Amino acid sequence: MFKDLVLKNRSYRRFYQEKEISCEQLKELAYLGHMTPSAANRQPVRFTLVYKEKDLKNVFDCVKWAGYLKDWDGPAEGERPTGYIILTAPEGLNCAQDEGIIAQTILLGAVDMGLGGCMIGNIDRNKLSALITIPENHEIRLIIALGVPKEEVVIENIHADGNIKYYRDENQIHHVPKIDFHEVISY
Repeated sequence: MFKDLVLKNRSYRRFYQEKEISCEQLKELAYLGHMTPSAANRQPVRFTLVYKEKDLKNVFDCVKWAGYLKDWDGPAEGERPTGYIILTAPEGLNCAQDEGIIAQTILLGAVDMGLGGCMIGNIDRNKLSALITIPENHEIRLIIALGVPKEEVVIENIHADGNIKYYRDENQIHHVPKIDFHEVISY
C-alpha cells in the first residue's frame, strides 16, 4: 500500500480544474504535514490554505511551473490547480528538512485522497506576500499545488546520453527519466 502511494506520487502540473478541492481536504493535508517530525521539535512551519477563486489566481500568477519545459508557461485555464498549501517559516530560519518532510507527507496524503500535486520553489515571493496573508515575520518557503491530476506521468530509465531532463511527448505524456536503482545504492 505505501509503496503504491510512493510510486503514484509524481509531480503533477495539469489538473481537472472543474473538480474543486474543499477547505476541509486542505485542512486534512495540512494536519498531516503538521504531524510530521520536526528538527529539535521546533515546529516552525505554518500553512496558508488557498482554495478561493481570486486567491487561486493570485498564487498561479506568482509561480513558474517547469524549468525544463521552456516553451510552457504552466497549465492552461481549465487545467489549473484547485488548491494550494503555502508553507511559511520564520525569516532566516534554516528548516529545509522540515519543509521537505512536510511537503512529501502532504503529497502522499493527497495521492491517498485521489489527488495529486507538485512542490513549487520558483515563486515570486515578494509579489505573492503582497497578495496573501502570511504569518508575521514569516517568509514563503514552498508552495504545493493540488488538484485531481489530468496528466499521465511515466517513469523511464535515463537514456544513454545521461540526460535527466523531464519532457512532454506529442501526446502530452510527461516523461521523467530516473537513474537506474543499482547506480544509487552501494554496499
